Amino acid sequence: MILRPLRSLLALPLATALLAACSHGDAGDKGAAAAATPAYAAVARGRVDVEGGLLKLGMPRDGVVASIQVHEGDHVRKGQVLAMLDTRPAQLMVSAAEAEQKQAQAQGRLLELRLKAAQQRAERLVAAAASGAGDGQSADDARDAAQQLQGELDNARAAEAIAAQKLEAARYELAQRSLLAPVDGQIVERLIQPGAAVSPQGGPVFVLLPEQARIVRAELNESFVTAVHEGMHAQVVDDSGSGVPTLGAHVQRIGTVFGPSALEEDPLVRANTRTVECVLAFDQPPPPSLRIGQRVIVQFPADNGTAKPGH
Repeated sequence: MILRPLRSLLALPLATALLAACSHGDAGDKGAAAAATPAYAAVARGRVDVEGGLLKLGMPRDGVVASIQVHEGDHVRKGQVLAMLDTRPAQLMVSAAEAEQKQAQAQGRLLELRLKAAQQRAERLVAAAASGAGDGQSADDARDAAQQLQGELDNARAAEAIAAQKLEAARYELAQRSLLAPVDGQIVERLIQPGAAVSPQGGPVFVLLPEQARIVRAELNESFVTAVHEGMHAQVVDDSGSGVPTLGAHVQRIGTVFGPSALEEDPLVRANTRTVECVLAFDQPPPPSLRIGQRVIVQFPADNGTAKPGH
């Protein structure tokens, strides 16, 4: 087993010197250790993840949970209802907006009829005035009345448009009382019960694992950064002793910002270690037993056959 030497390697800032010693041991036990320990260009701690991580879903509006449609472990599809709040207040708003829209539409229809009649009367009076059978003042008054009704009808049409927007907004608010799955995935955790009061500021109510390809997020020590490049092959070794076989992977991208280690358990080492994130994709889909969040050791063989881009 080479796991213990690798862990020691990761905990020491002089790991590169130890790797060199493996190939230049002087004699005896050092030579035997060098022969037994494979040569790696770099070794890093890592954990299994999905692109973007787990999704923490919160309710979009304040309210009281009326029903929950899923349980932990359920597989859900995008758009599926996960939970619903009490919809009665929002439904009342929808009903009020519908009534307002109907009232605006009825007012518009009434004004249309009045305008049509006023226009016909004005046309008759104008024709009568032109033939000498009527006075011009009556014709002018009729035209003015028709124009006034046209203005009232225009205002009514604007009121109808506003009522339609209010109805759309009310229906949108009603839809916000339901929490829908944003993507296909599996419910990892449910944090609410029916009857609970929730709000968008109250934290997540579900944790969702998206159905996406697994990746490895490794932490490259600053002494190893120049030894690893995109496209480079690697071996992913389970660090928990669960028996998952060694898996092949390749480097997708390497971060450009140094930061503290998040996987180092020793506080003293963690405080003095600077790492860069290295994201790897598995060459083949990993077995289900390799779970999200599981810690692994990533080994980058020194005789890596993948050339750097541009070489």
